[in-house]
Amino acid sequence: MPEPRRHFHEQLQDLERGIQDMGVAAQDLFDLSLRALLDRDRALCDKVIAGDDAVDAYYLDIERGIMDLFALQTPVASDLRLLTALLHVEVHLERVADMAVNIAKIVKVSCGLPSNARVVEHLEEMGGLALQMLAAAMDAFDRRDLTLCRRLTTMDDPIDRLNRGMLAEVLDGASDKAMLEWGIAMHVVSREIERVGDHAVDIGEQVAFLITGEFMEFTDASHPELEHPGGAVRSSYLRGVEMGGQRPAAGP
Repeated sequence: MPEPRRHFHEQLQDLERGIQDMGVAAQDLFDLSLRALLDRDRALCDKVIAGDDAVDAYYLDIERGIMDLFALQTPVASDLRLLTALLHVEVHLERVADMAVNIAKIVKVSCGLPSNARVVEHLEEMGGLALQMLAAAMDAFDRRDLTLCRRLTTMDDPIDRLNRGMLAEVLDGASDKAMLEWGIAMHVVSREIERVGDHAVDIGEQVAFLITGEFMEFTDASHPELEHPGGAVRSSYLRGVEMGGQRPAAGP
């Protein structure tokens, strides 16, 4: 292999290691926000908020590295897919860290309010499932595991179910104004956790694109009739990478 190409692939490997490190940092921050939620610990909340800077630093370093390779190299189709996937995955990981910060801020301002043990239990369950999904998504990326990517939608179903039932639980347990205020805050936390699961699914979609060269939405609430038995909605999006930069012609 010519020296410039060898150096190029070493840089790609460095970027992959960076995205895995960023994934660990985002997962750790989200995990810490869940601990702050369960312990109602303001000090942990502050630690989560401060910790977002480290994830942002990963984001900026990886993005600069990707842009440098776009500018200085001529990636072939498979390398271009990897760079594109890395750009998307780092956005989702950065958003996971933002979800953790949002949870920490909400917990911090609601610590003095009465709580509902059942709601907390369900939030803990949701958070644990979301953490498992993040770990699975990053493992699928590391191993290029298409089956694991597609399994993420099934893993996401319990989180969605618990999130849909959260408002009713909050209202049922709202015995006074203070409890209702806490419950509304926890309903927002539930939504933040649910979004973390969605970001894990989105990472899986990017990994599937990296493996197959075809972008696939695993779920599509607007067009469920287009979903295939394999759990993916097929799309021509980004197929231009495999077609010399030309997108397929639009249908009638």
